[in-house]
Amino acid sequence: MTDRYAVFGNPLSHTKSPFIHGEFARQTGEDMRYEAIEAPLDGFEAAVRAFFDAGGKGINVTVPFKVDAHDLADARREAAAICGASNCLKLEGDRLVAENFDGVGLVRDIAVNLGVPLAGKRVLIAGAGGATRGAVAPFLAAGVGEVVIANRTVAKAEAIRDLLGDRGTVSAVGYDGIEGSFDLVLNSTSASLSGAALPIPASAFAGCVLAYDLAYGKGKTPFLQQAEAAGAAQLADGVGMLVEQAAEAFLWWRDKRPDTAPVIAAMTVPLD
Repeated sequence: MTDRYAVFGNPLSHTKSPFIHGEFARQTGEDMRYEAIEAPLDGFEAAVRAFFDAGGKGINVTVPFKVDAHDLADARREAAAICGASNCLKLEGDRLVAENFDGVGLVRDIAVNLGVPLAGKRVLIAGAGGATRGAVAPFLAAGVGEVVIANRTVAKAEAIRDLLGDRGTVSAVGYDGIEGSFDLVLNSTSASLSGAALPIPASAFAGCVLAYDLAYGKGKTPFLQQAEAAGAAQLADGVGMLVEQAAEAFLWWRDKRPDTAPVIAAMTVPLD
């Protein structure tokens, strides 16, 4: 019998997950079907339970339901527990288990696909939302020297620092508190979705080996334009992160790691 998987979100008109997992299934010869389910904003739990009651095996979760997925689960793996959010659920026996692969997908894209060593690096992350919360622990586990979180509301950055600071060196500042230069500068805010720039000083990009915008498919965003003008050596958007987190989910579900390179290549929008 063909196993069923799906992505849940609202809206889902532009989701790439069915394409990505369809390619993974084709590569690995797995007998599975993957669909997009746009759950009602007030009906996520009912839709998920109906899916699993009908024989579903696992789901990806995107906005605005990641916190709902975390709360719905019977058990949470470490990354989901740290984030307080889940982008992936799996049925194990009669238990729903929550995981979050966003952070590990980001780190794998940077370290493996883009070939940027992370050990000892100084990292600036703009934004203190769920993506940053998920990314800090994997960065620290990869051996970065310091993570600085900059956010307009400093208290949100401080909350992440207080949660994860015992794992490594983590600082929280407002944009006016950014000091010195960074090896990696990342934008995890929604600014690129609206075409807005960020108040990051040009000095932050001095010696920057990689500027990375977690948004994808937007070309050279204002953030990436700013980084390029300030001298960042390499620019990247979040398409690799998207595919890598999907590959981690596929591995968790099917016990096979797909080849992400051709899928990333097929989805890449030139940064021009």
